[in-house]
Amino acid sequence: MCLAVPGEIISISGEDALTRTGQVRYGGSVREACLAFVPEAAVGDYILVHAGVAISVLQEDAAQRTFRALEDLK
Repeated sequence: MCLAVPGEIISISGEDALTRTGQVRYGGSVREACLAFVPEAAVGDYILVHAGVAISVLQEDAAQRTFRALEDLK
């Protein structure tokens, strides 16, 4: 089973829609994600990322609920 996880965009690079990427904070780590499928995403937004690709922009409360649910699994 594959899992998509929420993260917060802390920076964005690239002007071209197909090569636009963001540095995304997942709890204590920061990783790069492709933003090609979420052109409306901006710094400070929460996104849902699967296999390094952002697939959806989330409302902050939805992201926080997901963070809590993932913590409960530990």
